[in-house]
Amino acid sequence: MVTFNLKTTAGDGFLYETAASTKVDDLIDALVDIHNARLRAGLIAEAVRGLAAHGAMQPPEVAADVADPSGQRSGNPPDPDMAEVLNREVHSLEEYVDKKQVSLKVALTMEAIEEKIDGVRGAVATAYPEGLPEWDLARMALDDPIEKLKHTPLGGSLIDAGKRSLWAFNKEFLRGTLVSDRLGRNEKTKVVAKLTTKGAGPPAREPVVSEAERNAMASFYFKRQEELKKLAQADEDDYLNSEWADPKGMKRNLQGLNDVKAPGFR
Repeated sequence: MVTFNLKTTAGDGFLYETAASTKVDDLIDALVDIHNARLRAGLIAEAVRGLAAHGAMQPPEVAADVADPSGQRSGNPPDPDMAEVLNREVHSLEEYVDKKQVSLKVALTMEAIEEKIDGVRGAVATAYPEGLPEWDLARMALDDPIEKLKHTPLGGSLIDAGKRSLWAFNKEFLRGTLVSDRLGRNEKTKVVAKLTTKGAGPPAREPVVSEAERNAMASFYFKRQEELKKLAQADEDDYLNSEWADPKGMKRNLQGLNDVKAPGFR
């Protein structure tokens, strides 16, 4: 399988595996689906944690629990055991879609993401058998189609596959072709790629040195500069204390006075 390391925002991304014979159009659709599903997962996590801590959302016109940071929930959470189940399922979902999966070499699949979301959905149904109100963010995040989530806090973060192009090595994967047309038939190929707005051209090149590396280098050079200053100061002190740096040393030497010591001194 060809492994795509899809870079999204700075420092974020995920791995996806596909066959070299995959159509580029299908690949873009799959990458966009996972990108959006990861965003949905984050919204689910935030909403269900609020649900576990402060209960369902009140209608917009009704005053909410003052203890709720969002100022929107009822203040009637499920019992502690059920709240623990909700948080556990949310944690499992977050762990699966986390960016650290890239370093762990775990490729994501939509099937696995949906399975994790189903786990959260089942826990919510158990905690609220009567269902959540239509205005509750947890219900929307779990049940609404991805298009409707554009009206949630996700806003413009969601993307449309039809408006995206895929790039790698500063070259575009052309729609209507196969992955193998761009990369060859080697199923062990690994590619770092990015999705861009269709027609916008290649993505900006990533800096050769990351911000963290740049900060580390600046810190190193600052410390080195301080060390060199201290060494230079030490050398200057040694110079001023040496006999040959004494401006009267040559005169005393010519007069044979260098070895003359005061009485009582050796």
